[in-house]
Amino acid sequence: MSAWYEVENIGEVATPALLLFPARIRTNLQHMVARAGEVSRLRPHVKTHKLPQIVQMKRALGIDKFKTATLVETLMVAQAGGRDILWAYQPVGPNVGHFADLVRRFPEVRFATLLDDRNSAEQLSAAAVRAGITIEIYLDLNVGMNRSGMCLGPAAVELYRTVAMMPRLRAVGLHAYDGHVRAADLGERRRQWRVVVEQTLGLARQITTAGLPAPRIVAGGSSTSWLWLEVPEVEVGAGTMALWDFGQTQTCPESEMVHAAVLTARVISRPQPDLLCLDLGHKAVAAEMPQPRVHWFGLEDAQPVLQSEEHLVLRTERADAYPVGHVCYGLPYHICPTTALYDEVWCIENGRAIGRWPVVARGRQLPSFTS
Repeated sequence: MSAWYEVENIGEVATPALLLFPARIRTNLQHMVARAGEVSRLRPHVKTHKLPQIVQMKRALGIDKFKTATLVETLMVAQAGGRDILWAYQPVGPNVGHFADLVRRFPEVRFATLLDDRNSAEQLSAAAVRAGITIEIYLDLNVGMNRSGMCLGPAAVELYRTVAMMPRLRAVGLHAYDGHVRAADLGERRRQWRVVVEQTLGLARQITTAGLPAPRIVAGGSSTSWLWLEVPEVEVGAGTMALWDFGQTQTCPESEMVHAAVLTARVISRPQPDLLCLDLGHKAVAAEMPQPRVHWFGLEDAQPVLQSEEHLVLRTERADAYPVGHVCYGLPYHICPTTALYDEVWCIENGRAIGRWPVVARGRQLPSFTS
């Protein structure tokens, strides 16, 4: 019997390729909904897949809130039927106007974005006034990752108050991404997460004490989403859960999510008796993580010794069992930036490749009609 990831008609699939398994994606989405209890608690991030087909799978389960990383993803979700979209990125430069125009073009969609800077808020307010729209704002918080957001304290409360008074902006909530909380031990992860919870809820209380409406909270990533569900009314913004990856398995070994995205490559050369060269270079798998960047099924003993743009060289004592042309399957360590490397992915149903899905939101520039 073939393994779940093997494709009967793999001879039709040129490598390197990214394979998606919709049945397993649906299993993960159903598990998300079951864990949440109330589907309104879910605001899944689409950066992992960038595909309208998966947005529509989520919509079929009643999920109508989404989180995006780019304007192209935001447009894709709106066109795929999303009705509540948080662009989790502070608009700067031309994207201030582009976002305002996007909001204007989809009046039936509820849009929001992040801010952590007064000058950016003023520019967005002016763009909203020109477009004749109102934009909802979440204050982006730095809860320990030190990537973006405001440090928690009086300045954050003051900026929230200031944004709430700006023309055509409406301060509605707080955004707390705790991507630094990744301990594989669940007890330690929970301890680190509690620090973030106390900080975030403390700021929310300060905002209400200042006489402003209680802010909504969007928080967490795939490593902490189940924990955040313990906090009433918080929306969780996990993305990787739809596809899962090998890195997330290492971070969350207790998870019941299943892998739904697989890389496939072929042996293209055997430069030494103990070496295999696969057609899977930096251009085919996210390269920001240390090796190994792929967990190869059946080649768990193989050690990566070289990776360049189009080549991956592995060392294994079992190289003789892998002739040139042999098909290999593996799990990417990080699926989100891996998906962005492909113009299209293969859809696998019942063990067969049945078609290709264009990764329509992998770009960064909106069509010219939004300029």
